[in-house]
Amino acid sequence: MMISQPIGDGDALMEGDPRTGASADFLDAMLFGLAQREKAIPCRFLYDAQGSGLFDEICLLPEYYPTRTEKRLLATHAVEIGARVGPGARFIELGAGSGGKAEWLLDALPSPAGYVCIDISPVPLAATAQAIARAYPALEVASICADYLGAFDLAEQNAGPDLCFFPGSTIGNFERGDALGFLAQWRQRMGPDGMMLVGVDLKKDVALLERAYDDSQGVTARFSLNVLARANRELGADFDLARFRHRARYIADPGYIRIDLVSLADQMVSIAGQSFAFAKGEALHIENSHKYAVEEFAAMAHKAGFASAGVWTDPQHLFSLHLLRAGD
Repeated sequence: MMISQPIGDGDALMEGDPRTGASADFLDAMLFGLAQREKAIPCRFLYDAQGSGLFDEICLLPEYYPTRTEKRLLATHAVEIGARVGPGARFIELGAGSGGKAEWLLDALPSPAGYVCIDISPVPLAATAQAIARAYPALEVASICADYLGAFDLAEQNAGPDLCFFPGSTIGNFERGDALGFLAQWRQRMGPDGMMLVGVDLKKDVALLERAYDDSQGVTARFSLNVLARANRELGADFDLARFRHRARYIADPGYIRIDLVSLADQMVSIAGQSFAFAKGEALHIENSHKYAVEEFAAMAHKAGFASAGVWTDPQHLFSLHLLRAGD
């Protein structure tokens, strides 16, 4: 079992611990977002411990197809993907833990050179690295505590390509211009032989999409409202959760689910000594989830400097896996 020292925050601290600066960042984002004409909170703040637990529940809901569909695609096509990647690849996973998805690929890659997990939250990062090290004792395992959107040191690969794994259609949380920039950044970071395997949710029936983000059991609504509960817990805010409701609707152009918390009354909310007015019906925007046609995402990847090395979709065309290879 070989685990390198994490790069970034040294101690394993819980998110929200003041030593990590997480609460300070959250407060800054809340004060800025609530002061805008169109109020908004960055979606990364949905994932504290309670939010992450609720999202795990969402992934098991009958309406939420992305997780199980992506897993089936990986289980079915991992060997073919591994063959196209080839031997000696260093496997880089963005985000700590993907519910067993990485293991399908590690089992299928011919003689992988190592595994690197990159995540901003130290506790799940350490847990993921330790789990992979236990499962693959002969594999060199490293963890980097950093924002994979930012600057950090990634050691050069001695031989073989890098394969960057970005599952779960997380790329859908980026606005389209930001998604292009993200792909171009990683194309540059990995060099001329780099590859990416990206999970991408597809455009489909609107009713099916909206049910996936507004389930009959109300778990997704609790997940959304938890960001207000988190502000109450961590920042001393006074949001009344009963006076907001979760809303998910599909915006056809260019194609994304927009998620808001809608005020059910005229009300005032206080946080850190500042007060903010909500009108009845006013929306607090918390997340977008962009959807792509297969050709649409392939064209964006090409613009970022990648060529397609393979695309896999399920029979219902719900979800896709794109293997991208650095191009000229």
